[in-house]
Amino acid sequence: MATATLSARDIETREAVARQLEWDPEVEAGSIGVTAHGGAVTLTGFVDTYIGKLAAERAAKRVRGVRAVANDIQVRVKLPHTDEEIAERAARALSLNATLPQTVQATVHRGHIVLTGRVAWLYQREVAEITVAPIGGVVGVTNRIEVESNAASRDVRHRITEALHRMADINAKSVHVEVKGNEVTLTGSVSSWAQRDTAQHAADAAAGIAVVHNLIEVTPTEFDTADTCEIC
Repeated sequence: MATATLSARDIETREAVARQLEWDPEVEAGSIGVTAHGGAVTLTGFVDTYIGKLAAERAAKRVRGVRAVANDIQVRVKLPHTDEEIAERAARALSLNATLPQTVQATVHRGHIVLTGRVAWLYQREVAEITVAPIGGVVGVTNRIEVESNAASRDVRHRITEALHRMADINAKSVHVEVKGNEVTLTGSVSSWAQRDTAQHAADAAAGIAVVHNLIEVTPTEFDTADTCEIC
């Protein structure tokens, strides 16, 4: 992207994300590049752990005005690990996690873990991924775990909506919940990625839900889109 095509807002967003990456102790910001255009941020460069790549993405999403993140950071492991070593650690980590059934399995190829199997709850898919992501030598994780297709309870929409209303960091009135069979579709708008993720987690925890389509838009408020520099 040519610098000349960037708006003042794009430049502010890029600089804000770069500062947030430098601020976050979980992120190795020195080798990460940032571009921004129209609220979409692209992260490039390299880090030495997969968990560091995820941390950079989370940090970028926390910046006001960011509506989408493309994470093109490459993982370059400093100390190489064999696939056998990674597989053994993954198997041990999964078995030690009491929230995961024995049906969850991991295969490893060139440092990339593929998770398979079946679970009863949608949130368990995320738990499995979080469990193996920090393992040394991992360069990526693909989650192919399936959720058992149990019929969702009739009042699941009401339960999800109630859960959203209980959460202090989200305006539940701005999020709409639709349930068809064992699938949930979330629509509406929120002012930050954190709020979007909160709504996702509420739906993930619903009994009988196998798929969540999160179509919520991140739309910064008027205050968020204004000049927010507090120390300039």
